[in-house]
Amino acid sequence: MSGERGGWSELLSGRNGLRSLALAGGVAVHAINVYMVTTILPSAVRDIGGLEYYAWNMTLFVAASIFGSAITPRLLAGAGPQRGLLAAIAIFAAGSAMCAVAPSMPWMLAGRSVQGLGGGLLLGLSYSCVRLLFEERLWSRAMVLVSSMWGVATLAGPAIGGVFAQMGYWRGAFWAMLPISVGLAALVVTQVAASGYGERSRQPVPLGKIAALVFTVLLVSMGSLSPSWGVNALTVAAGIVISVAIGRADRDAGRRLLPEGSYVPGSALASLYACIAFLSIGVCTEIYIPYFLQEIHGQSPLLAGYWMVLMSAGWTAGSFMSSGRPRQLADRFMAVGPWLSAAGLVVLGVLMPLGSGGVMIWAMVLPLFAVGVGVGLCWPNMLTRIFKAAPKGQENIASAAITTLQLYAIALGSSMAGLVANLAGLAEPGGEQGARQAAFALFMVFALAPAAAGMVSKGARRAPGS
Repeated sequence: MSGERGGWSELLSGRNGLRSLALAGGVAVHAINVYMVTTILPSAVRDIGGLEYYAWNMTLFVAASIFGSAITPRLLAGAGPQRGLLAAIAIFAAGSAMCAVAPSMPWMLAGRSVQGLGGGLLLGLSYSCVRLLFEERLWSRAMVLVSSMWGVATLAGPAIGGVFAQMGYWRGAFWAMLPISVGLAALVVTQVAASGYGERSRQPVPLGKIAALVFTVLLVSMGSLSPSWGVNALTVAAGIVISVAIGRADRDAGRRLLPEGSYVPGSALASLYACIAFLSIGVCTEIYIPYFLQEIHGQSPLLAGYWMVLMSAGWTAGSFMSSGRPRQLADRFMAVGPWLSAAGLVVLGVLMPLGSGGVMIWAMVLPLFAVGVGVGLCWPNMLTRIFKAAPKGQENIASAAITTLQLYAIALGSSMAGLVANLAGLAEPGGEQGARQAAFALFMVFALAPAAAGMVSKGARRAPGS
């Protein structure tokens, strides 16, 4: 009921309501930017060039976000909630301005990296400040409110990006982030106190291992620029070797990335984290959907942007369908979900290169939605089981590892998407023919990721359920 102790009315009214708006706004700014940039990117590439660097816009943004989210505990302990949030907003706004004036793709990528750092800090701080700004009875609803901003972003991001792209002024989308950032900063200044949130303890962060993870992503990204299969294979192999070495180092480390048991082959934790990584990689194909729809099917930036978020909408729908279900039904969802996602990608690989507009556009609605639904059917149950399977006393490590691993998988997946698309002919021969070749190769290759999740999900289903 709205009037119960710890209810929605208490969270959304008075001072609590403004604080909720400040934290939800931090996530919203980051999330809206993700979908906005994906929508305007085809227009930006046509203006300033750099098609071969297309995927780098997401790769560098997410890689920088990994660093931002990782250093959140240190920033919060050293600066406090208010100054920490203001620093994050300032960094994000600076990156937005850099992108808005970018004369070339390298400048744009630098701006996206700065944006990613600020966005990662905003994400981490918005979630971490829930327990500092609200009483414990409000934590659960506050977390739901903050998380729901990703759903808002699927509507607002393509709208902002699509409108500016259709006006022929894609830079305006980045400029629009500045007044939003100023408004958010004003909320933080007036509603979040600079101190008085209790004792601060400095959290140990395995920055060396996180830096190594980011290096593997950049290595694969640099390899994607080469037309040589040999160079591509070498950089991927090197990335795998470095990732394995990081895992070996983390297995017995004092400052861990993943909780104990995560590196035991076939264990529940190992299977759960592997499924999360593979499913996250599979949806990285969405970054190219607006480009394919505009180049192959002649669609407007606005419509192409909304077709892209069908994956995210499916993810949300699948999550609502599967959360809180009995153990037996949850196991079935976890078994079927990855294969549904893989099937959706295969169908897209067949349909996207065919025809031009018309009926073909509408035929892709179902497979796009199915890719996301397949992930959503697994996601809530896997997260819950990670919390329950984690060794006692390592629940916080297990929770933080979800965000780190998901961001790493998205960054690596974006790098791999650029590699596959470029090898398939996105930039050479380029144009409509290159887009058709890249679409077929990208969706078919990336269908292997959720299929891999389906093959290892048996261990995940053995984990303790809710």
